This record gives sequence, C-alpha cells and structure tokens, in this order.
Amino acid sequence: MTTLYIIRHGETTGNDAGRFQGSTDCPLSEQGRRQIDRLGERCRDLPFDVLISSPLVRARDTAKAANRYHGLPLQIEPDVAEMHCGEWEEKSWDELRAGYPAEMEMWRETPWLFQSPGGENMQQVYQRVNRALLRILEENRGKTIAVVSHGCAIRNALCFFHGYGIERINEMPWVRNTSITRIDVDDQGKTEVVFENDFEHVKDIVKL
Repeated sequence: MTTLYIIRHGETTGNDAGRFQGSTDCPLSEQGRRQIDRLGERCRDLPFDVLISSPLVRARDTAKAANRYHGLPLQIEPDVAEMHCGEWEEKSWDELRAGYPAEMEMWRETPWLFQSPGGENMQQVYQRVNRALLRILEENRGKTIAVVSHGCAIRNALCFFHGYGIERINEMPWVRNTSITRIDVDDQGKTEVVFENDFEHVKDIVKL
C-alpha cells in the first residue's frame, strides 16, 4: 500500500486581501502562520516517509511546519505548483469581475475550459499536476508521501483520483487552507480517496 497525503498551504496575504495569486509567490499571513502551527501538531502522528512541496514560498513554509516532528529532507516539485494565470495574477476578484467578465463566467460555470490571457489553461494544469503525482507515487511505492500544493492544483488532483475527466471538475470541492486529503494506492494500482478537505485542526480559524 502507498499512501499520499495532499496538503494545501496556509492562508496567505493574497488570500486575506481577496486577490488572485496563481503562480505569484505570496507569503503566509499571520492567520496562515497560526494555521500551519496547528498543522504541524496534526501531522505529528502521520507516518510520513517522503515530503514534497511546490516551489512557492507559501507551500514550502507549510511543508516545513508539517515536517516539524519528522525531520525529512524537503523535495521541491515544480509540477505541483499552482496554475499560472497570466493577466489575472494579483488582481482582486472585483477587478476580475469588471475586466474579464467572459473569463469569470467560464471560471465559475465551465472551469474545464478556462484560460486567462497569458496563462495556462485548466487542461494543462490537470495534466501537469496529475502526471507529477503519478510519477511521485511510482517512485515511492510502499511509502507514505506528503505533498504540499495549492487550491486549484488539488482540485484537479481530486478530479483525477475520483476517476473523473476534467469536465467534472466543478463537482470537486475547493479545499481549505492547510486541509489534508488522503489517497491510498494498493499493490495493483487501484486508488481510493479515503478522505478529502479535512481541516478539523483549523476549523475555528479558517475562512469558510
């Protein structure tokens, strides 16, 4: 059995300000720091063998907190980073609604077709993230792996591991900051989403 824990980073200053971050390297907010402290305690008894993070600082800082009691080397994996969104980067949601109404409608209603000007399209993210996770699972058979990633990236991973094509991505939840998702893979390669979006450790301090 191989076990994969996918963890979303803590709240960032961009989350707090209501700005679209994408691949912008935005630091954790004070609230995010409190969240990752709780995450570190939550991960104490999770038997991680391997720790992998997106290269973005919000993910790396979250991974370091998850690693508090494990002392594992931190591996960086660029392909689990967040969607690159071109002109959308660092704009507020109000600015996006006013300046990009067609793209905003697509983001909400048909996200599998979404692409912002100058950014990745959603199908590229689905392929990039899930190709990386499959490779990580293959390279670490029989181990327990923690991967720290991002909201849109994790949504694409959930869609894949539930066995759905990208056209069903709207059925997937937006996972909360520092939430944990667990996926088990048996010796025959069959995957099971054991739980998803578990944020019990920060339920009193996470935005709903």
